[in-house]
Amino acid sequence: MADKIRYYGLGRRKSSVARVYLLPGSGKFLINGKESKQYLNSDLLIKDALSPFAVTETNNQFDVMVNVEGGGLTGQAGAIRLGIARALLEASNNEYRNKLKDAGFLTRDARVKERKKFGFRKARRSRQFSKR
Repeated sequence: MADKIRYYGLGRRKSSVARVYLLPGSGKFLINGKESKQYLNSDLLIKDALSPFAVTETNNQFDVMVNVEGGGLTGQAGAIRLGIARALLEASNNEYRNKLKDAGFLTRDARVKERKKFGFRKARRSRQFSKR
C-alpha cells in the first residue's frame, strides 16, 4: 500500500454519497466490499454506474473500489457514476474532460426530495376539498 497509485472521486446523487477509488488493474468492481452484481442486483444499474469507462474507452483498465451510503440503489448507482467520472479526470489529467462533459457525467444532479410542508399530506399534496 506504500506506493500504490490510487485515484479518488466523490459522487453524490439524491441522498447517496459514494467515495470511489480507482486502481490500475483488470476491471474488478467492488461496492462496500461486495461484488457489484451481488450489491446492485440489476445489470442496468451496473451498466449505468460503469458508463464513464465506456465513454472514455477505458474498460477493464482500472479496479474500482466504492464505499457508498444513503438513499436507494438508483441514487447510489448515480453517485458511483459521478465518482468514477471525477476519478477518471484525476487519473487522466483532464484528457477525458470533453468526452465526459459531453456525456453529462461531470454534472451533479441536484434534484432531491422536496420537504413536507405543514397543512399538507406531502410536499404539495393537500387534503381533498369538499364544498359540502
